[in-house]
Amino acid sequence: MAQQADDGKGRADRAREAAVETALGKLDLDTKARLLGGQDMWSLPAVPDIGLKSLVMSDGPIGVRGVRWSADDPSIALPSPTALGATWDPELARRAGVLLAQEARRKGVHVLLAPTVNLHRSPLGGRHFETYSEDPYLAGLMGTGYVQGVQSGGVGTTMKHYVANDAETDRFTVDNLVSERALRELYLAPFEAIVKNAHPWGVMTAYNAVNGTSMTEHRYLVNEILRGEWGFDGFNVSDWMAARSTVGDIKGGLDAAMPGPLTVYGPALVEAVRSGEVDESEVDGAVRNVLRLAARVGALEGAEPVVAEPPAEVDGEALAREIAHRAFVLVRNSGALPLSSDVRVALIGAAARDARVLGGGSATVFPSRIVSPLDGLTAALPSLTYSVGADPSDELAVADKGFTLRAVCRDAEGTVLGEGTLPNGQVQWLGSDLPAGVTHEALHSIEVIGTFTPRESGDHAFGTRGLGAFALTVDGTVLYEGTQAMGPESDPFEAFFGAPVERGKVTLTGGQPVEISLLHTLDKSLAMPLPAVLFSLVHLDPRQDEDTLLAEAVAAARDAEVAVVVVATTDRVESEGFDRTDLRLPGRQDELVRAVAAANPNTVVVVNSGSPVEMPWREDVAAVLLSWFPGQEGGAALADVLTGAEEPGGRLPTTWGSLADAPVTQVTPVDGQLPYTEDVFIGYRAWEKSGATPAYPFGHGLGYTDWTYESLEVHGTTATVRLRNTGSRPGREIVQLYLSPTDRDETRPTRWLAGFTTVTAAPGETVSTTIDLPRRAFETWDEATHAWSYAPGPYRVEAGRSLTDIRQSSPCGE
Repeated sequence: MAQQADDGKGRADRAREAAVETALGKLDLDTKARLLGGQDMWSLPAVPDIGLKSLVMSDGPIGVRGVRWSADDPSIALPSPTALGATWDPELARRAGVLLAQEARRKGVHVLLAPTVNLHRSPLGGRHFETYSEDPYLAGLMGTGYVQGVQSGGVGTTMKHYVANDAETDRFTVDNLVSERALRELYLAPFEAIVKNAHPWGVMTAYNAVNGTSMTEHRYLVNEILRGEWGFDGFNVSDWMAARSTVGDIKGGLDAAMPGPLTVYGPALVEAVRSGEVDESEVDGAVRNVLRLAARVGALEGAEPVVAEPPAEVDGEALAREIAHRAFVLVRNSGALPLSSDVRVALIGAAARDARVLGGGSATVFPSRIVSPLDGLTAALPSLTYSVGADPSDELAVADKGFTLRAVCRDAEGTVLGEGTLPNGQVQWLGSDLPAGVTHEALHSIEVIGTFTPRESGDHAFGTRGLGAFALTVDGTVLYEGTQAMGPESDPFEAFFGAPVERGKVTLTGGQPVEISLLHTLDKSLAMPLPAVLFSLVHLDPRQDEDTLLAEAVAAARDAEVAVVVVATTDRVESEGFDRTDLRLPGRQDELVRAVAAANPNTVVVVNSGSPVEMPWREDVAAVLLSWFPGQEGGAALADVLTGAEEPGGRLPTTWGSLADAPVTQVTPVDGQLPYTEDVFIGYRAWEKSGATPAYPFGHGLGYTDWTYESLEVHGTTATVRLRNTGSRPGREIVQLYLSPTDRDETRPTRWLAGFTTVTAAPGETVSTTIDLPRRAFETWDEATHAWSYAPGPYRVEAGRSLTDIRQSSPCGE
């Protein structure tokens, strides 16, 4: 049967290739170049003459936004990729991919711009929430599962950002200097695993350069390694606005330059061919890759799509909730968890009410609902009080809770061109993403109008973010009329993502709606890299006295049996576009935890962040649970885990420690270059080399039961682990295998992850699991021969619950 399936697949592949060649043969040079140059922000142009539909792409790491910045068509919001990485479950990643393909089909999207498989090189990386792990093996397997799931639903993927796009500072221009060995053993490894195990239909090349060559032009890394050595046959799309050289990009293996239509391809590519700088066969190669993608997703007439019948429908809310509780990592528990249903609980923290469920930037989606910790725990615990305690930010943020807004677009004469609803106070219209009837050429002003119903009385602050003329009116009071000019920012995009500006305060009564208007007149003299409208209405609730808030939280904690404190980062701490400067929790949240813990020894802290933060109070509290950015169902999943309905299933996919001890912290280029001087020593490899002890090691995570590892047997490259659930309830354990050279070699890490699997067992039950150790675990990259070198050993295979909690070991190799 397997042979028949393979034969059938081979015939289908050959038929699609024939359809691709037929279509390619009908195209003239101008049409080919136009196809490669993109149509608009999110799509490639249709070519009706050959039966080619417009290929539509969308951001999609945790949800499928579609082509509009709008909440009119809501998206399921899954937990962040780092949370998914914390499940250590490629099958769960595959199921997430199946759901996202379902969402993509519903929204008319052919390709998801995901997964992100860059590595957590330094804890200061601002976009770590969008990637899986510091370990290339774990990242590769999770990315493989994701790609397999999405593509099983007939939707393409683009593994990104190829390659070494591991920080945000100067990301458009930085030249990352990486050794050949580090590239092979670390940064290329997840991409290689996905290519070989999941056959992805796309890749996205990054903004940055590697060793002097921009990635969109990197012939060696794209044409020779990705395509030639690994056999990748998908299409290569640039990160948005990354393509800068017509000749360099086409010769470097870039197929599509996005966003269109004004790119380095199109007419410029036609001219390069006619001048002799580019051979038309090189253009044909790129067009062939685009047509192959179209054939695979069903956008090319005459070609049977890879998936004729999509998988069974998935319940998105249920899966989002499952992934969340499987991702939560319990790093400390002195018996406080799980909670009994009748316990008196004081829930504390601004993030408990206003949960941060996803990261910022291109990963943003708009779900139909968000279950906050306050929502989830109120439903689960009958005896619950809530107090703010401390707010992580005193800065104005995008208008959201209580606001109902729409945008009215007018031309220079004041005629209404069109209008549309807004998901919040942020207007982010890129390219053709405009309300119906509106064009960038005619658009002169945008008025954000609507109502605001405050949830509390007091002085509410309002303001703006962005460049140009603004007129802000709240409840009939004009707060501001003026123009925000360019400051020290290098471009309007930087100004848009920068600090908001307060324009005035209005005293409002909780529960009483008021009218609000923000009129923004465009300044078309600002040089934008693509047509865009970017500005925000921002707001801040009344500020209460911080000492009073702390005192109220302490009093609530003292009167409760258990205090649950939710602490969080903000979108000014973790987001696309910038790196972090420290690992501290913002505001007075550390002080809040200390004060509550002093008042109630049964204090549980929930950390709502996408990547590591310092927890100087961790030894003073009864339990610490990491919830990451938990997606739209995060509050429900939190209630499941805190009450014991579900076990916290996660293990750390990256090391958590203090910035002072962190071994790799350089993310800021010097003179345009960022040398990766640590070579192959990042993450736990670097922590072990430095001798520093992190707060919590790679792989760490507790459950609600206990496990005894009874034996480990290794035969060749196969390891069998026998373990028993010695606790009082069913449990799930992630068995981790590490390979450690017996003879110390300073050029190699002390140990590295070589395999893992998940087992479940009832109380008292013994289970055995077999894990194959991949050949690559025994190989290093030889820079002298430019090839993989097999190192036979001797080694010790170590089985345990984390990198530092080894329960059994066995010799292996020569």
